[in-house]
Amino acid sequence: MPQPSSTNPPLIDRLIPSPDAPLPLWMIFPVIFAALYLAHLTLLRLPYYWDEAGYYIPAAWDFFRTGSLIPTSTLTNAHPPLPSIYLALWWRLCGFHPAVTREAVLIVASTGLLAVWKLATRLNPSHLVAFWTLLLTALYPIWFAQSTLAHADIFAAAATLWALVYALPDESRKPGAHSLWPAAIWFSIAALAKETSIITPLTLAAFELTAGFRKSKPIRRQSYKLALSYCACLVPLAAWYAWHYSKTGFLFGNPEFLQYNATSNLAPLRILAAFGHRLLHLFAHMNMFVPVLCTAAAMALDPLKNQAGEPPARIGFPAQARIYAVLLANALAFSVLGGALLTRYLLPMYPLVLLVAVSTFHRRVRYWQLLTAFSAAAFLVGLFINPPYGFAPEDNLTYARVIRLHQQAIHQLTTLYPGSTVLTAWPASDELTRPELGYVQTPFTVARIEDFSAAQIDRAAQNPGGYSTAFLFSTKEEPPALPFHLDSASMEEQYFGLHHDLSPAAIARKLDGDIAWQHRDGLQWAAVLRFRRAFEAQLR
Repeated sequence: MPQPSSTNPPLIDRLIPSPDAPLPLWMIFPVIFAALYLAHLTLLRLPYYWDEAGYYIPAAWDFFRTGSLIPTSTLTNAHPPLPSIYLALWWRLCGFHPAVTREAVLIVASTGLLAVWKLATRLNPSHLVAFWTLLLTALYPIWFAQSTLAHADIFAAAATLWALVYALPDESRKPGAHSLWPAAIWFSIAALAKETSIITPLTLAAFELTAGFRKSKPIRRQSYKLALSYCACLVPLAAWYAWHYSKTGFLFGNPEFLQYNATSNLAPLRILAAFGHRLLHLFAHMNMFVPVLCTAAAMALDPLKNQAGEPPARIGFPAQARIYAVLLANALAFSVLGGALLTRYLLPMYPLVLLVAVSTFHRRVRYWQLLTAFSAAAFLVGLFINPPYGFAPEDNLTYARVIRLHQQAIHQLTTLYPGSTVLTAWPASDELTRPELGYVQTPFTVARIEDFSAAQIDRAAQNPGGYSTAFLFSTKEEPPALPFHLDSASMEEQYFGLHHDLSPAAIARKLDGDIAWQHRDGLQWAAVLRFRRAFEAQLR
């Protein structure tokens, strides 16, 4: 009887690794997903929040109901359709419910963390470095919060990280010495999830073109092929934009969206201020300063030596150079793109910062795992305790507190004032009028204002008969003033939408109403006002 070839092991040997072999990815993924699921268990049934409610869920909902990739129930902004298709598929299989959506997004977040593991093991042979990089990424407040929110950014981040697994060179795999297509395919998937994800492959393409000028002709030719493969992601994105233009007459979405997110952001002073914010977002925000400062301190130490006198492995200089180029390019690009300085735009960058930090700890600090544990503790604190400056609630678990506050206020409206016309601002205006968002079963009629600043309340006071109740809430976090600022209040108002909400009591006085209910949770608050004049008019 012929013996099985040693070069062609049986299937069972390929599926079950030997004790000294690294675990295969198919065994690691369920562990990541199970851990994420348990960590997010209390968040899975929350209704949709902010940009979820404003665009991503309505767009996917329209595709789910009508098969149209162009949203009909909300303004189209030309975001690529991959998240809508993915969510609609899960709704078709499991039903339309926030828990289904959040579990589907958890799968994407877990896939992204699996890429973090794979990338770390490619660039540093220590599996402990990979473990701590994965754990710190999962615990980092911005990644943690986005892991169940149906924004396009988590889709783009997962695909971008998988692309980097194949694009970044390690010590045994020089640039251009591997297949061109895996990275190109993943970058194309990222582009079809979020258009701004092309920043990373275009940066790598520019890096390869620049590096190729200094190489010999054969290597130069390979660098050019590599750069061209990175640019392949432009083809499906261009096809999407062409199709979108043929259907809507808009190339990059409706004009208001394009102006807010790009053309109105070109003032040099605005770009400079935004770049300062982006550097803080990358290296300090939500306690990221802890591993970053520890890394800076560790760099002052000499590398450790083993018994053979050799230092631990490091991330190779070619990979490091590309990582730093990608970080800088994203910080610069998002200083121009995006009307709001949302940190989730930088989502795939945070694992890169953490990978460099953990690898540095491992190479230079004897008890390096104490630093990683300290960083993990800092991230856990950041999940629950807010920084002493303004930030988006979606940067940590504050977003869940905001959702629950809105649920309580809407419950008061539904119980005490069903059928009333509600004065409010976005996103509550969508929460009250779109039952599919999970807040109401019967929609309210809404009188919309922009926010609860003095100017908008004065405007509402000019039409007192246009509403019978009001749902008020904090639209901006306003912590106590710090002794230093990146920019002035006037710059924040001019470039970044800063405004000051009036208190519920002040609004009630201006509109001649009574506070029927109010509640505060930290710096977040919500209130319901009633107006006797409207009810008296109805009685007459």
